Amino acid sequence: MDENSERFWATAEPTVFQDPPPAVAAARESLGSVGVHLIPAATVRSHLGTGEEEWARFAMHWEDLSQDPYAAERGTCRLRRYGQFSLTPATGEMAQLPDTPFVQPDRSNLLYVDVDRHFEPLTDAFVADPLLRSVVSLLGHVAGALDSAACWIAKVHPFRVVATAGGEGQPTPEGRHRDGVTLVSSLLVSRNNASGGRSTVFAPDGPELLSATLDEPASLLLSDDRHTLHGVSPIRPLDPSRPAHRDVLVTTLTPA
Repeated sequence: MDENSERFWATAEPTVFQDPPPAVAAARESLGSVGVHLIPAATVRSHLGTGEEEWARFAMHWEDLSQDPYAAERGTCRLRRYGQFSLTPATGEMAQLPDTPFVQPDRSNLLYVDVDRHFEPLTDAFVADPLLRSVVSLLGHVAGALDSAACWIAKVHPFRVVATAGGEGQPTPEGRHRDGVTLVSSLLVSRNNASGGRSTVFAPDGPELLSATLDEPASLLLSDDRHTLHGVSPIRPLDPSRPAHRDVLVTTLTPA
């Protein structure tokens, strides 16, 4: 993290809720009772106070991702970056943590058991984008329904999955799985020329709890990763003469 990023996080105005806004209250109730919740795009945008200009600026960060070499070994074109933050919901304080390899705990991802995966770090521009901070802050307040942690570790993954004619892009090549965290979230940033990409959250014993195609930018899917499994179906091009892509921000939270 460079000096400018440190200054941004140290001086950014905190977001502190006295009473949970409707979007937060509804998400907390569903997560606590069912284990999954989908916040419609319009509700997310209204809560975050974002217009088209802010969202377009945020989406541009997905044009500056790096190849995921581990997915490429399995035939999937996936671009990504990775970083982590500490978050204190009570004060809104959020600080970027040092870059480390990504490891999924508790044997949650059978494709990469005990594998330290090294990804390119988040760009300074992405870290400094106010919309990123707003999204992570929202998640911190929602996660309070699952654990009363005073501080959370937020792991942030901007992803782009690409599919070309005659092939498919696999958002979750590991299939139905857990991430080994408390809260897992998927925020749709954009999708272009893509069919498929249906997100499904399952009970541990198999039944579907929720299934939806995130097709409107700002749609936000949340699930209690301790008690559910999740997966996303492949994407394919609607027009085979052009590639398809699906851009999401996956953020997970665990107590610090």
